[in-house]
Amino acid sequence: MELLDAYLEDPANSGYSVLVAEADSSVVGYICFGPTPLTTGTWDVYWIAVARLKRGGGIGKALLASAEARMKETQARLILIETSSKPNYESTRRFYLSQAYELISRIPDFYEPGDDKLTFQKRLG
Repeated sequence: MELLDAYLEDPANSGYSVLVAEADSSVVGYICFGPTPLTTGTWDVYWIAVARLKRGGGIGKALLASAEARMKETQARLILIETSSKPNYESTRRFYLSQAYELISRIPDFYEPGDDKLTFQKRLG
């Protein structure tokens, strides 16, 4: 919520971009992303979320594709996404792999014992 709050308070100076998906005048998903500080052309996807009942309908794919297009406009070269290794994040990890991201690192027990931090990347060309 901190990232969204920073964006909503001052979008132009927050350092983040947010895209929202709506259906029937309701928010059904969003993605928050931004350039990684102290890098050249590296961006982070901080959050991507789709309402549980709307998952599997292409909303996440559309949000991610739109964010990637925005990043490409700024000469982005590398996108990073971090997530958990917990079993309930399996569908999230499969989603990133299906969108041409590759798993590049694992930090064991990062979040808590038994919950590794996984980093996915996609190179833009």
